[in-house]
Amino acid sequence: MLMQTIKCLTKSRLQIPHLLPFSSTAACPSPIQQNPYQISPQSLDLDPTRVVGTFKSWFKTRENNPFLEKVFEILRSRDAGEKAGWEMELAQLGFRLNEGFVLEVLRYGNDVMCCLEFFDWAGRQQGFHHTRSTFNAMFKVLSRQKLMSSTLEFLEKYIKERYFHRVRFFDTLVMGYAVAGKPLTALQVFGAMRYQGLDLDPFAYQVFLNALVETGNFDGAQVVLEQINMRGFENVVTKTIEMKSFCKQNRLDEAENLFRRLVGSGEKMNGYMLALLVDALCKLKKFAYAGRLMEEFRALGGVLMDPAYGVWIRHLTKSGQLDSALEFLQHKNSLEGYVPDVFRYNTLILKLLRGNRVQEVYDLLTEMNEFQIVPDRVTMNAALCFFCKIGLVDVAVEFFKSRSEYGLTPNGMVYNYLINTLCGDGSIEEACRILENAIQTGCFPGKMTFSILSDALYREGKYDQMNNLVTFAFESKFGISNSAYDKFIHALCRTDRLDQAYLIHSEYIRLNKVPTAKTYTCLIIAFIKSKKGEIAARLLLEMQEKGHTPERSLFRAIIGCLCAMEDPRKHFLQLFELQVSYHKTSTTIYNHYIDGAGHAKKPDLAREIYERMGTSGIISNLSSDILMLQSYLKNGRISDALNFFDEVGRRREVRRKLYNVMIDGLCKANKSDHALVVVQDARRKGLIPSLRSYEEIIRLLAAESKYEVVMMVINDLEDIGRHLSSFIGNVLLYRCLKFRGLYDAWVRTRDSNQQTQSSLMLGQMLSFFSGRVTANTNVKDLEHAIQECFPPDIYSYNLLLRRLCIDKIDEALQFFHEICQKGYKPNRWTYDIIVHGLVKHGRKHEARLWKEKMELEGFELTEATSSLI
Repeated sequence: MLMQTIKCLTKSRLQIPHLLPFSSTAACPSPIQQNPYQISPQSLDLDPTRVVGTFKSWFKTRENNPFLEKVFEILRSRDAGEKAGWEMELAQLGFRLNEGFVLEVLRYGNDVMCCLEFFDWAGRQQGFHHTRSTFNAMFKVLSRQKLMSSTLEFLEKYIKERYFHRVRFFDTLVMGYAVAGKPLTALQVFGAMRYQGLDLDPFAYQVFLNALVETGNFDGAQVVLEQINMRGFENVVTKTIEMKSFCKQNRLDEAENLFRRLVGSGEKMNGYMLALLVDALCKLKKFAYAGRLMEEFRALGGVLMDPAYGVWIRHLTKSGQLDSALEFLQHKNSLEGYVPDVFRYNTLILKLLRGNRVQEVYDLLTEMNEFQIVPDRVTMNAALCFFCKIGLVDVAVEFFKSRSEYGLTPNGMVYNYLINTLCGDGSIEEACRILENAIQTGCFPGKMTFSILSDALYREGKYDQMNNLVTFAFESKFGISNSAYDKFIHALCRTDRLDQAYLIHSEYIRLNKVPTAKTYTCLIIAFIKSKKGEIAARLLLEMQEKGHTPERSLFRAIIGCLCAMEDPRKHFLQLFELQVSYHKTSTTIYNHYIDGAGHAKKPDLAREIYERMGTSGIISNLSSDILMLQSYLKNGRISDALNFFDEVGRRREVRRKLYNVMIDGLCKANKSDHALVVVQDARRKGLIPSLRSYEEIIRLLAAESKYEVVMMVINDLEDIGRHLSSFIGNVLLYRCLKFRGLYDAWVRTRDSNQQTQSSLMLGQMLSFFSGRVTANTNVKDLEHAIQECFPPDIYSYNLLLRRLCIDKIDEALQFFHEICQKGYKPNRWTYDIIVHGLVKHGRKHEARLWKEKMELEGFELTEATSSLI
């Protein structure tokens, strides 16, 4: 039986060595420690069917009045425009309207507005008049929800409506203003009463006194207390309020003396006075003294200890001493039969849930059932969260679907737990249904739950539901996270729903939110792809207004899109004018526009922006010159590039970096003669172009078969103390394999009187690759010659393999393995060269074996080699 299991669990927990809560060790709050009896949710051995049955039976013990539910259902569905409709429905229920029924309705309801509507409706019915009891009940409803503005509106209506005046008018006003947190107004009404010779009754005095103490008006409270004592209205309630006043003022010695006098008088105390004193001591962290006081008065007898125990448990829980609170509860239950009320149990359960201590949560829930404590809405909500925690989300969903049967009203925590757990289980559809219900009841998930659900919808591609979620969030003014918003915008852009994405983005901005740079970039790129450059440009400006700094590539993409539209100059300059009008401009911004125009093949627009820098008082820098020069070079405007280069030289000294850009650009435009002139100009000025510039010019000269010039450039490199790079060396090897002119050029340009070791090694390397020397050539010596000339890479070794395969195939095969031993990883070309060489030498069987080995490595033969095999 489940109850037997529960009892065993409870007994086992009672065997934990407990520390008395009023001992000095337990007095100081300490962080929650790991409970040695805590178990993981997975290790809870529960039968879901039996658990559901037990909890269903327990939940049904909660009173749920179907008739009153019907009353509140009518009140909740009321429409201000059709007041007569719902009022008629109430009248048709056929109940007898009297004081008892009104009190029952007000006690049952939690919806303040429904209670106010019912109170107002009842007051207007013939044959019924509100009494002091119904007014007090209504004030309790209002004070419980701390709706002070509603209370004041209620009092104003009370003053105006004549049909309310059958009760004690001034008494009701004083109590009403007191409950509404307006004690000064209540004092004024009280003064007016006394001036007219009227007085409050004992109950009104108590309400008034308590309100003054609660709002900290202790001087006024003392005056009212003296009035109460003068009239002989003093009782245990007024003494309790006096005790509360001392505690709120931290006059704890006086509070303790008052309580001791009352206990010493032999009166049976209600326990709330001691609870007030314990509460005040605990707030000051005086746990040890509070514990000793409780033990002292428990031993004396005559004081109801339950309220003080409840306060003690609450403070232990609040201060993080959960283990001490649980031990105290079990200790007092076993020795004194103490059973906390449902509120104390709820406090403990919710705290344990947050700490993931599911075993203790289960113990307390079943303990409540065993002690026949009727669960309230908080308890039932906590039980649903517990089921989610231990993986029984199906059970939680079942209870949720049957909530009307138990009078269960899920709160935000329950919706969060359900949605989070369902998303984790992949039950996205069910999570969405739970969300729809939450929205209908006015609840909306927390930010973490919103992110989890939006992530799940994004992963599943449920963009329509994601759209509904975000739209409702905006309508509810719910602050969604940037992460969730980013994902949603990304999803809309991916599915080409750009109009919808832009509307959502506009709404997000209207709520004074700041999207991330990532979101802006996503939107801009999407609109560029859709060739909507004007919107992309608008977003670019907005992005900067929000404090983001767009990358140059983003400027480049937008300008490219604008320049692809009709009348590109107009769109480009429009964007630029807006940029300089609304944003602080700098050389960097001008450079972005020069770069963008150049990439959009509009060098004239780039030059126009360059010229505007001077007229705007912004000095161009080296980057400006480079971007302008590249704009001409990339668009084949060589003459303009040369003229601009000379123009810069006349204005200021040309730096090495600009020379490099000029040489590289001319080489890419296949203008080797111009590039050589620029190199020579740089050398005359004592500037040495970059190695990359040398690589580009040697590559171009070799492609144009200007081998003697190639050798001259190589000699220049040697003169300035630079070695050949792998790129240059590979270019030389490749040209030698294809053509013999390079070696001949080396022979013609060499100076026998000034031969260096590196020059000799270069000649040896070129002679072998040109096929001039083949016999008795040692591979090791050849490899050494290459290493002396430049650092080889896999491309260099591939070329050497290719040369060996022409007439030394066996040495090539051996050298392949040596390459691998050196740590180089063979690529597709390495294998292809070997297979091609074997086929050429008629060794097709071996070639096929190498082909299979090659395919195992994930490579395929080139088309030329494949046709041979």
